[in-house]
Formats: sequence, C-alpha cells, structure tokens
Amino acid sequence: MRCRVLTIAAVLLVWSCNRPAAITVRDGDIVFQTSRSAQSQAVQLATHSPYSHMGLVLMRDGKPFVLEAVARVQITPFPEWVRQGEGGRYVAKRLRDGTLLSDPAKLSALRRAAQAFAGRPYDPYFEWSDERLYCSELVWKAYDRGLGVHLGALAPLSSFDLSSRLVKGKLTERYGEKVPLDERVISPAAIFASPLLDEAR
Repeated sequence: MRCRVLTIAAVLLVWSCNRPAAITVRDGDIVFQTSRSAQSQAVQLATHSPYSHMGLVLMRDGKPFVLEAVARVQITPFPEWVRQGEGGRYVAKRLRDGTLLSDPAKLSALRRAAQAFAGRPYDPYFEWSDERLYCSELVWKAYDRGLGVHLGALAPLSSFDLSSRLVKGKLTERYGEKVPLDERVISPAAIFASPLLDEAR
C-alpha cells in the first residue's frame, strides 16, 4: 500500500504543478477538477486519479455554465465552478467526433437529457438510479440518453482500490458493514480515460 500512496502523491504533485492555460469551453464539454469536498481524497485514492469532481458545460446567452451534482444537480457559472476546485485548476474534454455536437438537433437532445436531472439530490451511496445522482453518473447518463454515447465503462465498486484506511473509513461511514461491492459505478477517471474524448485546447 505504501507504493500506491506514493504513486498517488506523485500524480497529485504533477497535477498541482501544472495549471492549464485558459481555454474556450463549448456546449457539451466535460470539465474535471480536484474537489475540496470531504470525500475527494478517498475518490482519488480509490481511482488512482486526481480528478474527483466533474460536470457538463452548458451555454446560456453565450456564457458557459456547468451542470454538476453537488448537494443537488444544479447549474453553476463556469468561473465560479473553476474557483471551487483545488487551486482553480481544471481540465476540459470534448467528443473526438465533432460532428455530433455540431448538429443542432443532437446538441439540443444532449441539453434536454442533462437538464432533465436538474434539482435531483446528490447520491452519497453511488447507486445506479435516477432518484439521486453523483457527478460522473450525471454526465454519463446525459450523454447516454441524449446521444446514445457511453463515455467509459461502468465497473463494480469492488474493482476500485479500496485498500487505504481513508477509503475503508468512508465506506464504513456510508454503508456500515454491508458495502455493496457489486454496485456498478462510473468514476470521473473512467470518463476522463474514454477513447471517445480528446482534451479541449
């Protein structure tokens, strides 16, 4: 486990030293950051990634906003969303196939699918239902239902690195002794690694 912790520390050190230049985000872009929430470090350790929070960019009157799942699914002005992340750092990704969102009908379908979740409460148990949602689930389902695009593969909770004391503590805090290891989960790291996405420049 010591090696794993050192690996995560090294990843986070590289992440903290590289602040990307500002980019012009577009409708449908997916943005990733290191959250300051209480569970952020546990997510990073379990997924071996610095990305613990994400959202979907939606334009309103020419200005970017981020649809995100926090206390509830809400729309947040993009500059505010950037500031809430660790060090104001973020990375944006967009579909490699640019023809999908250049089609107004398909972009509208994505926006409708995403905004249908507005107001739903946050899901601290990472259940695969529509009653409550977590951040990566929101983005995955918006793309699935709006465009039929699957951004990353769902994986059982047991496939993540649950070995650290911090992760074990969070699992016990949420589930007690009955951790649902078979629950299918989509992580920010899985979406970030999707071959259907490229980093926005």
